[in-house]
Amino acid sequence: MEDVRVLAHFAGDPTRAYQLVQWLEVLEVLDAAHPVGLVLRDPDSAALVRERTRLPVLLAESFAELTDLYAALGAKVVLYVNNSPTNFESLVDARMLHVHVNHGESDKQSMASNNAKAYDRVFVAGEAAVQRYVTGLLDFDATRLVRIGRPQLDLPRAPLLAPSPRRTVLYAPTWEGDASYNDYTSVVTLGEEIVRQVLRVPDVRLVYKPHPKVTTSLVPEVAEAHGAILRTVAEAARRDPDAGHTEVLAGDILAMMAQCDAMVTDVSSVGLDWLYLRTERPIVMTDPHDDLASLHEQAPLSRCADVVDARSVGTLADLLADRLDHDEHHLARLAMRHHYFDGLQVGESTGRFLTAVSELVALRDRLLDDGGGAITA
Repeated sequence: MEDVRVLAHFAGDPTRAYQLVQWLEVLEVLDAAHPVGLVLRDPDSAALVRERTRLPVLLAESFAELTDLYAALGAKVVLYVNNSPTNFESLVDARMLHVHVNHGESDKQSMASNNAKAYDRVFVAGEAAVQRYVTGLLDFDATRLVRIGRPQLDLPRAPLLAPSPRRTVLYAPTWEGDASYNDYTSVVTLGEEIVRQVLRVPDVRLVYKPHPKVTTSLVPEVAEAHGAILRTVAEAARRDPDAGHTEVLAGDILAMMAQCDAMVTDVSSVGLDWLYLRTERPIVMTDPHDDLASLHEQAPLSRCADVVDARSVGTLADLLADRLDHDEHHLARLAMRHHYFDGLQVGESTGRFLTAVSELVALRDRLLDDGGGAITA
């Protein structure tokens, strides 16, 4: 382990492990150039991640264990996939460069956190993310931002859905967030009606794939609405077993997108993943707060998508049927994809990520050779 150059620090419990898991394949690619170790602070998460990767998983539950581990490893760069408060224990180590990579690209307010000021670099997808930080934070040093696209979307994935002769519509809502300002879920206000409307579309297969935290939510309204959706899907599958209507409560949503013809989703990373991978296919966004002007301002993706709210959700079946045959927003999505991902094509983001990490590994060594000092762009 003494040759580890790059660490990924993760302090979340197993319900948040998806934040790290989506980076594992990319980190395994990075490992070929710069040996990677995973530092986890929760034993249950460590056990889960060990089953998902060949990378070494190192457990450091206490701050003392963490500092001892860092002293023994001598790594050069640490990556962070979330804004856990425990990250600040890791940031104490001043002989490594600290990089926030987040766990997706979305227009949620939490994506431009003041916590970003603590890191030496912040890896972002493209121009939309840059603007999110510059306009959303006071006195933020934008030279810390490094555009890398979305390397997680570059890697091939085995299909998760069975083939179907029908057109497949994916409903992929997000969770309720950990604070009211970060609540974008449509599950409670629109979810069951969205499912009923999708089921009305001729020659369609419905796939319900909620955010992992929807399935474990302790908020009664979310749990009840999720349960109602599951019952509706099950009843539809019972009535028409050949249709293939189904829910997918575990597994990688990215492995499903290639088999889907349209998606209904909330403000979340899922919509932008679809924009990156399935630009040629229609997307419908939800507006659970019935505030279209704010949605357009906060989430530019909504400007090249159809939007449904409490007033218009009853027309979703007709809308989807029309869009599956007449996609009016294709050119607008192409332009918007450039806004979010700088025109990168599938396969190119990984190269940017590897180059950016390599440059930081080299920078760290130069800074130590020069006797330390401020990190410059």
